[in-house]
Amino acid sequence: MKGADRVAGGWHWLRSHMDPQLFLIALAILVGLCGGLAAVLLHHLIEMVFSFLSGHRQVPWAFLFPAAGAAGAVFFMEKVVREDNGHGVPEVIYAISRHGGLIRLRSSFSRILASSMTIGSGGSAGPEAPVVMSGAAIGSNIARMLGLNERQRVVLVGCGAASAIGSIFNAPVAGMVFTMEVLLGQWRSSHLVPITIAAVTGTQLSRRLQGNQIPFESAAFGIQIHDIMASVGLAVTTAVVAILLIRSLRGMGGVSSRVASVCRLSLWMKAGVGGLCVGVMGVYFPVVLGEGYHAVREMIAGQFAAGIGVVVLVLGAKVLATAFTLGWGGVGGIFAPGLVIGAMTGLLYHRILVYLFPSTAWVNEGCFALLGMAGLLAGVLQAPLTAIFLIFEITGGYEVMLPLMVVSALSSILCRYGEPASIYLRDLEARGELLRPGTDGRVLLDLRIPEIMEKDCATINRNMLLKEFVQLLRNSRRNFFPVEDDATGRFVGMVHLDDVRPYLLDEMLYETVLMEQLMQRDVAVAHPDDELQDVLDTMDRLGLFSMPVVADHRFMGMISKATLLDHYRKELRVQTSDG
Repeated sequence: MKGADRVAGGWHWLRSHMDPQLFLIALAILVGLCGGLAAVLLHHLIEMVFSFLSGHRQVPWAFLFPAAGAAGAVFFMEKVVREDNGHGVPEVIYAISRHGGLIRLRSSFSRILASSMTIGSGGSAGPEAPVVMSGAAIGSNIARMLGLNERQRVVLVGCGAASAIGSIFNAPVAGMVFTMEVLLGQWRSSHLVPITIAAVTGTQLSRRLQGNQIPFESAAFGIQIHDIMASVGLAVTTAVVAILLIRSLRGMGGVSSRVASVCRLSLWMKAGVGGLCVGVMGVYFPVVLGEGYHAVREMIAGQFAAGIGVVVLVLGAKVLATAFTLGWGGVGGIFAPGLVIGAMTGLLYHRILVYLFPSTAWVNEGCFALLGMAGLLAGVLQAPLTAIFLIFEITGGYEVMLPLMVVSALSSILCRYGEPASIYLRDLEARGELLRPGTDGRVLLDLRIPEIMEKDCATINRNMLLKEFVQLLRNSRRNFFPVEDDATGRFVGMVHLDDVRPYLLDEMLYETVLMEQLMQRDVAVAHPDDELQDVLDTMDRLGLFSMPVVADHRFMGMISKATLLDHYRKELRVQTSDG
């Protein structure tokens, strides 16, 4: 015990004497190391499962591998760790938005194990969403164990996610940008420094353990002005394909839910059916299985020999395989399939250009494959900066930066016309669960009714005479008076000064009128655990400026718009400050 006491005492001394920002940076390094380890573990697990099954790919029943992997992954999530098997990224955004970054500890490993089964067996999904959830959960639980406040916890959640993304792609800047642009939805220097340090730390650890390798090394491209002009058309094309992919995922999710309902399929059986469809498609188009990075390398190197017709078929097959994998409940992310689909889109676009304008000296088709990757990701995620820096880092192609920016920005803008929200945010927005810092919803969420409730309210009894009320009124500044039952103390209504005013000048009524006769019985009330947004909506709908707060039929206090506005302004300053 003495050793534990010394550690606790040293910890409290360090926390109280160290600069808060330096303290957070020190924790960011710790979280970055853990996030990097999670990414390395996931990478090796996927490789292990894939290598184990590779020796059996020639057997007639190999098409069952994706079904077994998807079903096993969802069974593990549903029955063993008892977690939902969503993308992972929306769950992290929801935790940040609604619960101050609180994520369960088991999320730090559950999706790593489940996604390795899905992807390693041939499911068309990526490792980035599971590892984001893992890194974010690590950061959240380190913050919780150390007793950090909500703002510090959110920063460490971002640190874990950034280190995980940076490590899995060997792209620390992309990890940092993704966290700020997609997960947190805000750019603040107090967040930027520790998150950047965590991303660099995790990536460096990954490089030490796995080597400093660029996932998709590109050759030097001689880009001309006509290539840059043609990239505008590529942006339109990738935006269309991105919308197609998003709607395929959503549509397949609806189909799978209806089929599961009619056939009474469990979640793991439903995922198995989707995996079976992927396995059957893989018999004819092996490129749709797994991450598909080998095909991306061939396309960037200009070695993808298939003709235009085959590319169209493979592109459609990869979209369907991704929809079957994720839409039917498989565990994984959209990044990796998006890179493959984007590369194929860029390759197809280049070959059509060559066919239509054979006399033009176009840049190598690998350049358009690279640009297609950026355009597709920017459209699906509606995060152009993430797409730009990710493609730049994983290919090392600096000379493509200008067309890369053009394609990413235009594709993201165009996608918003077909899909107003990204694939990660659409369902959260539809359910009203996306609350970014500084927005009305988030400010009101962080304010609780007991914190802003006015308790200096004089209650009256239903049998009180008007005479007694007049005496009370002389010492009160209130316009509303809650009425309680004499015997039980239960809240029964409200008396408004406007309801009493007609009787005040007639002293003949003082001894005959009871407050029960003047009170309003059907009164809208708030409860201590109600969300302020709902209370404010009720006030606006009924034209009220204040409401009584009632718990277990007992009057607790009053909540008014004036007090609410005062606390709202204070909380808004806290959320938008950079301290």
